[in-house]
Parts: sequence; C-alpha cells; structure tokens
Amino acid sequence: MTKRLILTRHAKSSWDDPAMSDHDRPLNARGRAAAADLGGWLVSRGYLPGEVLCSDAVRTRETWQGIAPALPQAPSLVMKPALYHAGSEVMLAVLRHAVADTVMVIGHNPGIADFARRIVAHSPAHPHFSRYPTGATLVASFEIDDWSQVAFGMGAVRDFIVPREIVA
Repeated sequence: MTKRLILTRHAKSSWDDPAMSDHDRPLNARGRAAAADLGGWLVSRGYLPGEVLCSDAVRTRETWQGIAPALPQAPSLVMKPALYHAGSEVMLAVLRHAVADTVMVIGHNPGIADFARRIVAHSPAHPHFSRYPTGATLVASFEIDDWSQVAFGMGAVRDFIVPREIVA
C-alpha cells in the first residue's frame, strides 16, 4: 500500500511586533496569500490530505486556515504542540501515529528542513530544498501499510514547490 506525506513549512510570518512571543506570531499578508495559493496547488495536483498534523503556533494554524478553503472536503485536523520547533526525530515520532493514507504535516524550520532531507531516499534537485523557505512543500510517497512503519530514507519525492513558483 502507498502512503503520502505532504510536508509544509508555515507561510511567511509577521515580525511587526518585536515584543510578541514567537509562538504567537501571525502570518503577514504575503503569508496569507501564499497559504491560499498552496491550497489551490494541492487541489490542482490531487494532493488531498485525509489528516493534518499541525503545530499549535499561530503561524502554522493560520497557514492551515489559508490552505483549507481550497480543499473539497475537510480532513481531520490534529493540533500537535510537540511539532512547535520540533526536530526531525520528534516529527518522525508524530508521523508514526498518523492514520490517514495522505497526511499533511505543518511545522517550522530548522526541524522541518532536516526532516524533509532525512525522510526521503533522494532529495529533489531544487535550488530551495536545502533551506526549505516559508511555505515550502514536499510531497513524498512511501510503500508501507501503516505509518508506524515509516523510517528515514524511505520516501520517494513526488513534488516540491515554494509559493513564489505557484504564481510565477
């Protein structure tokens, strides 16, 4: 059986209030537009999550809220505080508890970039993959029956995009 992972870094966030806690930073206007563009891109490619595992930070929640309206049906949404600035080992542990065939994970750098690099057998030949900028989205497939079987190096890259390429 094939499982699919959609791995998205939150969209561009606002730094307008330097006193605001990192956890509470919202998206800026560019980030909100990018999240909506990502939603359209996912639908256009048929990448429809059945489950979303999302960091509980404001910017990741708002990224999801921008993506969600484009989807034809609402997936199960699970807020995961453990994904807030999680490293790749924590992200793998969270993914191993997923249940849907297509799972979207929305998180933060630097952990998400490291996780993306480690979860696939071969990184895509894309100039922005290694730094995983805001809104970057990897789609990978896994030949496993259950997410509990997922391990580093098992994924096959199906797609990778950054928001500026969607509107270009």
